[in-house]
Amino acid sequence: MDQRETHDVVDLFVIGGGINGCGIARDAVGRGLSVELAEMNDLASATSSASTKLFHGGLRYLEYWEVRLVREALIERETLLRAMPHISWPMRFVLPYHEDMRFDGDTPTSKVLNIVMPWMKGRRPAWLIRFGLFLYDNLGGRKILKGTTSLSLNGTPEGSPLEDRFQKAFEYSDCWIEDSRLVALNARDAQARGAKINVRTKVASAEQIDGIWHVVLEPKGCTPRVVKARMLVNAGGPWVENIIRNTVRINSTEGVRLVRGSHIVTRKLYDHDKCYFFQGEDGRIIFTIPYETDFTLIGTTDADHTDVNQKPVCTPEEQDYLLAFASKYLKNDVTKDDVVWTYSGVRPLYNDGASSATAATRDYVLKVDQSAGAPILNVFGGKITTYRRLAETALEKITPFFPKAGKPWTAGVPLPGGNFPVDGVDALTQRLAARYTFLSPTWVARLIKAYGLDAFNVLGDAKVEADLGQNFGANLTEREVNWLVENEFARTAEDIVWRRSKLGLRLTTQEIDVLDASLAKAPATSSQQHAV
Repeated sequence: MDQRETHDVVDLFVIGGGINGCGIARDAVGRGLSVELAEMNDLASATSSASTKLFHGGLRYLEYWEVRLVREALIERETLLRAMPHISWPMRFVLPYHEDMRFDGDTPTSKVLNIVMPWMKGRRPAWLIRFGLFLYDNLGGRKILKGTTSLSLNGTPEGSPLEDRFQKAFEYSDCWIEDSRLVALNARDAQARGAKINVRTKVASAEQIDGIWHVVLEPKGCTPRVVKARMLVNAGGPWVENIIRNTVRINSTEGVRLVRGSHIVTRKLYDHDKCYFFQGEDGRIIFTIPYETDFTLIGTTDADHTDVNQKPVCTPEEQDYLLAFASKYLKNDVTKDDVVWTYSGVRPLYNDGASSATAATRDYVLKVDQSAGAPILNVFGGKITTYRRLAETALEKITPFFPKAGKPWTAGVPLPGGNFPVDGVDALTQRLAARYTFLSPTWVARLIKAYGLDAFNVLGDAKVEADLGQNFGANLTEREVNWLVENEFARTAEDIVWRRSKLGLRLTTQEIDVLDASLAKAPATSSQQHAV
């Protein structure tokens, strides 16, 4: 270690550049702590870019009586909507009802119903679903989102794609979120407030010496270096247990249960802009969600994932399951020919000994360990909806070690580009279109939903399309690419077309290769140099 470069001691070193790590880094640096973060790959390269893209309370978690988790998530929906109206927005969910709807047999609700209403044989009565939606509407103090309504499926746009046996539905509100952009914006805001963000930088080891952590970093293509820190935050997501055992090498009985959630993206299956909440006879649920204008997102599965180092993929069996599930509801069967993309992520749930992946708790668990001498906070589980509250709870456990740290501050503070009203998207879209008259309507809409107010900074002084430089396809221009590299830590074409955007659905393989070659030839920017 003595032969490597060393720096002054930072207060907090965060391992992991997913939503939990970046959220904690942003909160901590905003309270006056010195913060550094390292991510071994790209930001949001694992779980945080592979979600179902929803800010939601978790309606089905009410069946497990996880009322605190649901209430916290419901409150957060509107807090987050106000802070990021460009990358999140309300959506209406249609829940068709039929008599064969059944509970997962492992839920507490199912066990009670089997005792008091044995003749139902696990089926969900309509009144119980409506009661659950009443709780869902009222637990979180809803102010922006619309409440639940009953909906006829006869002759309505919502009923048109569904089989005729569905006559009635409930409609309720939840929210959409651009998950990987959420991570990048948290990292960007953390850096703007003074944190140091390192991407493609592996934490090789961390050793406690005289009450200080010595963290050995291995930046890709650069010389290893050492960072000294008073406290560590292990926000490694699926790798949190591996970091405990092999990176910091402390004894702990805490662990994670890795649960794989897979999704498929198909051609557009229906014309309206509402989601469907489909319930299966096996107690599972899936969503079908309008996606990227021309597609439909279907997910998710719940399957145990045994090897953290094995990249999760949507297996043929999972794809068949999702296709068959959706086809039980839709008039026109969904087939493999309709699938244009699949993705899968691993949820690092706290290992509470649940009997199945579906039943494992979605709540987060935060544990401070001082057995090595210097403190480390290990982060287990969590939902993207409650990432900000998780960060606040983490700081409650961190600040006793830093008495001069400031108070909670993130509620209502907008993320970059999001400082405009929740209902201000249309006005902002009109402003951008008027300023840059050469943009098509779809191009304007994409930029607003990605960058919000920062769309004006991305386009800068451009007067005509040619001012934006090379067009790599799907209106992804050289100027936008440079913005993502200089401001949002992007390094490769994959970072840009699958995480900072979803333009990979529209670009050809050849176009993506051209983008990658262009990025490889580009000189390092100041932000890239800073990051290593």
